[in-house]
Amino acid sequence: MIQVIDKSFEVFITKDEIQQEILSLAAKINDDYRDKDLVFLSVLNGAFMFTSDLMKNISLDCEVSFVKMSSYSGVESRGRVDELIGLGDNIAGRDIIIVEDIVDTGITIDKIISLLEPEGVASVRVCTLLYKPDAFKGTKRPDYIGFSIPNAFVVGYGLDYNEKGRNLDTIYQIREQKKQRNSMLNIVLFGPPGAGKGTQSERLIEQYGLIHLSTGDIFRANIKGETELGVLAKTYIDKGQLVPDEVTINMLKAEVGKHDNPQGFIFDGFPRTIAQAEALDVYLESIGTGITSMISLDVAEDELKARLANRAKTGGRPDDANPDVIQNRIDVYRKETSPVKNYYETQEKWVMIDGLGTIDEITVRLFAAVNAL
Repeated sequence: MIQVIDKSFEVFITKDEIQQEILSLAAKINDDYRDKDLVFLSVLNGAFMFTSDLMKNISLDCEVSFVKMSSYSGVESRGRVDELIGLGDNIAGRDIIIVEDIVDTGITIDKIISLLEPEGVASVRVCTLLYKPDAFKGTKRPDYIGFSIPNAFVVGYGLDYNEKGRNLDTIYQIREQKKQRNSMLNIVLFGPPGAGKGTQSERLIEQYGLIHLSTGDIFRANIKGETELGVLAKTYIDKGQLVPDEVTINMLKAEVGKHDNPQGFIFDGFPRTIAQAEALDVYLESIGTGITSMISLDVAEDELKARLANRAKTGGRPDDANPDVIQNRIDVYRKETSPVKNYYETQEKWVMIDGLGTIDEITVRLFAAVNAL
């Protein structure tokens, strides 16, 4: 914890996490702007450190200009923006990337874009280290986002509190607001095939107002929508290769960033490995929250097989009728989830629920476990 003037701040995003994300952002920009006539417009004062480190990893033949707009006083936005200072006269027909340290309301970005449009630029995109989806009211969502964060005040790495703290190499969050964000309920729900995880997920969502995040659904939506990440994921899938964890977690980040003031999330199908669990922890920490609990529905193997066989008869699932397929799915589940279970158990976040009984009986146990968290 540090003190800046009269406020207490806690570590929010470390310098190593910042640099790792900058490498990722630079790689995307390098890929997107090959053979383009590119100009970076860095918004002062806050973006000077981010711009400097970003440019060190940009391999393109480009220009960098600095513009000045003031939109902060103390810890609250004034809700207005000043005139743009420092805009050159050689940007007509060129591709522009606006570089910001943080985008919250979006007022500054909208103003800059409105001033660029009469200049006849070829295109305008926005790259920001930090993005506050809860506060955003603008019309132009950033195209390149380092970290989506809660609507709480942060300082460091170019960001200031009454002009202090810009020189810090780590980003800190005001202590009181970080604790408030940690009240989110984030559940990793596991259950073998036939355990009733889908039904119980729906009841958890309804009871606690949670948002369901299924990696399978997210993959399909990105691939169908031909998003940048979807196209990238498809290149691996088409080759029969596993999609890298970095691609999966970036899809998850983008999905989380779409929701304003969430009560929490149910993570379905992720994480499947310790590396994924660690990556998820890092990301959730970066937005001021974390996994509340991993809840496992425990059902004996004989019962699972009986349920799946019945589902094959009544639910139109022919894959559930093959005993060898069923056994393989159960074996894969046990093998995948065992290390992840141990990971959360060491954090004292693993909870096992008896999955035998009626649907309502299991729901009662599940709600009791969640209420006790």
